[in-house]
Amino acid sequence: MNPFPRPTIHVPSVSPEQMAEVDRVMEEELGISLVQMMENAGRGLARLAVHRFLGDEPSEAEVVVLAGRGGNGGGALVAARRLAGWGARVRVHLAGDPKDLRPVPRVQLQSLIRMGIPIDLHPVEAPAPKLILDGLVGYSLSGAPRGEVARLIEWSHRVEAPVLSLDLHSGLDAMTGKARTPTARSAATFTLALPKDGLVHEGARGWVGELYLGDISVPPQVYERFGFAVKGLFSRGDILFLR
Repeated sequence: MNPFPRPTIHVPSVSPEQMAEVDRVMEEELGISLVQMMENAGRGLARLAVHRFLGDEPSEAEVVVLAGRGGNGGGALVAARRLAGWGARVRVHLAGDPKDLRPVPRVQLQSLIRMGIPIDLHPVEAPAPKLILDGLVGYSLSGAPRGEVARLIEWSHRVEAPVLSLDLHSGLDAMTGKARTPTARSAATFTLALPKDGLVHEGARGWVGELYLGDISVPPQVYERFGFAVKGLFSRGDILFLR
């Protein structure tokens, strides 16, 4: 039985441009920082991972976290910290040099380093983990994944472990739902605030897997600018099962 409730109201989807405006309003007008939103995202991702994929027992579970340089990577790094604190054996694979991380994700990385969590620039040959967390790229991706991001997605295809993606699985077009080459194939996707348009396209369903929605504390009045009425969306819980 799925422990996460379904929404009781209609859940609209947002375009990448609308989500970028939500992020701007949160920081510039409401003073809700990226650090706060990232912590909410990572905590929710870790919680979903434990209940859906780790049998409610994270202790000693092997988890590999794939992290990009932006906000998605930062959220995945928060989840890595949470899971490690709950007893999981976590390893992080970065999609590039740590110096290339944006400032807030870099702070998250430093916390993991101080905790002694293994950080790799390339996947290591090891037994398949219990779970892979995909935090490589999000709704701002332009074009097909390249370089180390592409190599990590391809690595996830070869490993016999379920993939749980954060916000939008890496490689999917956030607007059209078209899968680029390569695209992560997820057992589940934990999207944030509201689903991105691409996630609800029927053609994307095979890539998205189960779809969950996480509350990152966006006030309902922010969405009213786009004509969306979502008051009370998360009244039953901060993680919702959409399909």
